[in-house]
Amino acid sequence: MDLYTGLRTRAENGRPVTVGLIGAGKFAAMFLAQARRTRGLHVVAVVDVSVERARQTLSRTGWPAERMYALNIGSALSSGATYVGDDAGAVIAATGIGVIVDATGDPEAAIDHALACVAHGKHMVNVTVEADALAGPLLATRFREAGLVYSLAYGDQPAIIAELVDWARTAGFAVTAAGKGTKHLPDYHYSTPDTVWRHYGIDADEARRGGLNPQMFNSFLDGTKSAIEMAAVANACGLEPQDDGLGFPPCGVDDLPLILRPRAAGGRLTRTGTVEVVSSLERDGRPVHRDLRWGVYVVVEAADAYVAHCFAEYGLVTDPSGRYTALYRPCHLIGLELGVSVASVALRGEPTGAPVAFLGDVAAVAKTDLAAGDRLDGEGGATVYGRLLPAAASLAMGALPIGLAHGIRLERGVTHDTILRWDDVRVDSGNLAVRTRRELEEHARRAA
Repeated sequence: MDLYTGLRTRAENGRPVTVGLIGAGKFAAMFLAQARRTRGLHVVAVVDVSVERARQTLSRTGWPAERMYALNIGSALSSGATYVGDDAGAVIAATGIGVIVDATGDPEAAIDHALACVAHGKHMVNVTVEADALAGPLLATRFREAGLVYSLAYGDQPAIIAELVDWARTAGFAVTAAGKGTKHLPDYHYSTPDTVWRHYGIDADEARRGGLNPQMFNSFLDGTKSAIEMAAVANACGLEPQDDGLGFPPCGVDDLPLILRPRAAGGRLTRTGTVEVVSSLERDGRPVHRDLRWGVYVVVEAADAYVAHCFAEYGLVTDPSGRYTALYRPCHLIGLELGVSVASVALRGEPTGAPVAFLGDVAAVAKTDLAAGDRLDGEGGATVYGRLLPAAASLAMGALPIGLAHGIRLERGVTHDTILRWDDVRVDSGNLAVRTRRELEEHARRAA
């Protein structure tokens, strides 16, 4: 059964897939723009810390006013309308809602919502990949044990990469590397919210007037978001990060099988079966020819001469040996595609990617010399950026996860490019995100 047919059947039977959406930002807006056009999908509730922002998001994405003024969740379920409020807990606990979508962007909130979903028997699509990088393997285990589905968000790059990896393995290919493209130069690691706009070629005043969030945009530029997303891919696909994390080699789509092959075969990878992000900029700042800035890829290897010959017969671009080739998708549509996850979870009971192991982790690294007493400002800020590491190496050194490196003070000074450790900071041991992360680490140590 294909997903569209399943949704159409549910609509015809008066049993639409019911969704509770938490968070009303950009990703949520893109989902809502398509959800109102999707037969068999009923967004029962949209909640945000700002009810007014939630209403504005619905209005901006074309929702008729009469559809967003249900008095409560019960009336929304019976009438086909959408309730708008600020109580995420009430939506998760509500009878009749089948799938919760967390689009808060706040890892601590998303972890709280995930655990509440387990308690109340709700499936979850987790848009907040920061929470997945911080504690996803433990969350996914909790959902599986409860007979529920925890899923990455289709439309975001990690889920689409996971789909490519699944295609490759189902077709019998060994995966050499999988990942995405982005705009990156080595100096971008040290970008701050004060310098971010010049790298994007955006006037700072115009960005301010447009309401653009410099810290969020900076998290994409300084490599943190790439590290977070590749940790999610590594954990969902059983791919082990390279020892030095991400190299961001300049690479266009035609060179994927050339650059992203093992060093022993002439490429850049320190191991096979790994993740990597390619840059759309040459090291001197020139644009890469046929770049993959917005896209995703998987590189596979021919198992024998016959398969390599088939690559050649069907016109695939390969490395000079003919053994390595790549499949790629040049774009991703983030929230516009999120309905695929919701439908897959509700109709098939299958995630569009979910952690199966703890192989990748993202450590906080000092952007500059920091002194005891300095307060860390987290992902995309001026104090730290995130670096992808093999999880085993991260645990061995006691690295501080980037997802917890915000709003806390240093206990001792560190120099720039130093990986921060738990011992360098004072954290609130009672904090839910801290407790959940510590539990993940303990599980990983026992399993080692």
